[in-house]
Amino acid sequence: MMAAAEALSARATAILEKLVAFDTTSSLSNLALIDWVEAYLAGHGVAARRIASDDGRKANLLATVGPAVAGGVVLSGHTDVVPVEGQPWTSDPFVLTRRGERLFGRGTCDMKGFLALSLAAVPDLLAAGVKRPAHLAFSYDEEIGCFGAPRMIAVIARELPAPALAVVGEPTMMEAVQGHKSIDAWRVTVTGHEAHSAQTHLGVSANMEAIPLLAFLADKARALEAHPPAGSPFHPPHATLTIGRIGGGTAGNILAREHRFLFDLRCPPDLDPQATMADFIALCGRTDAALKARFPECGVKVEHLSHVPGFRPETDGAAEAFARRLTGDNGPPRVVSYASEAGQFQQGGFSTILCGPGSIDQAHQPDEYVDVVQIERGAAFMARLVEALCA
Repeated sequence: MMAAAEALSARATAILEKLVAFDTTSSLSNLALIDWVEAYLAGHGVAARRIASDDGRKANLLATVGPAVAGGVVLSGHTDVVPVEGQPWTSDPFVLTRRGERLFGRGTCDMKGFLALSLAAVPDLLAAGVKRPAHLAFSYDEEIGCFGAPRMIAVIARELPAPALAVVGEPTMMEAVQGHKSIDAWRVTVTGHEAHSAQTHLGVSANMEAIPLLAFLADKARALEAHPPAGSPFHPPHATLTIGRIGGGTAGNILAREHRFLFDLRCPPDLDPQATMADFIALCGRTDAALKARFPECGVKVEHLSHVPGFRPETDGAAEAFARRLTGDNGPPRVVSYASEAGQFQQGGFSTILCGPGSIDQAHQPDEYVDVVQIERGAAFMARLVEALCA
């Protein structure tokens, strides 16, 4: 098995070099990468199916390696990456660069390393004549709201022989992670009425009207911090609310016509995001009505941009037991505060676990990297996966 893992690790590193070279920042198309993966799979005689976005600019890719029977394992990962603009990289982020025992490049740990390992396992899965399949499930737009995975999960549930479990390869240092928080994102737009700043009675400053809304969110964030759910295993244990972007106005002496801000809320799985934000939504409604009474074009618009469900720890979960067996992980139960597609797979009816190479501490950073030893451990996991699917 050791020799197979070493060969698989070498293949995975070569594939990772190809995958990193595709700039799949979420604002761009991922189709060039999907083309390459399709061609790679076709070269091994494996057919793949695209599940496209509504505009056709992006696609999920789904492929079954092995017989079309129940009891297979889904290997899930996202193809998109976060932007590099404004980050002080010391090497080209889209060229895999080895320095010492680290492989640098955008997406090396989050999460093209896992995709590369999954693809590198394909020749071994085929050569071994596995009795149960591995389903490769590569998604788009995870980084901006997990928009791609649900339609692919629906296809898996509806059309494939029932898989036994799903492994989502987010960076967990190849340890089993059984839960994560939800994430919801909102955009608030306050529309005012422009006038000279000396004549406030003739207009409405969107910036000034936004300040009480922002202050309300800041107070809520502190209240959530002060009252974590009892027994929460997360770090931090409480729900977190952060305002990520903010801005409005055109000049210091003009009442601002528009102000926009974005915020997100990350909740432990037992906390309802909509209920948590109900008082803020009500405040926005009251503010909207008051502004419209002054100028009909004024108001407050609240948009719920995305909801990614929390991932709940499973009692005696099949996926966790499987991942622990393949990794040799006998550590304590683990959860993480970031969100992923795992909650969506779980809602789709699949026993699910997070387990992949690299550390979330390196994700989204300049000079993102994955340790070579993590690729090696991931390769050992895949080699054991081949053996498990032959049993």
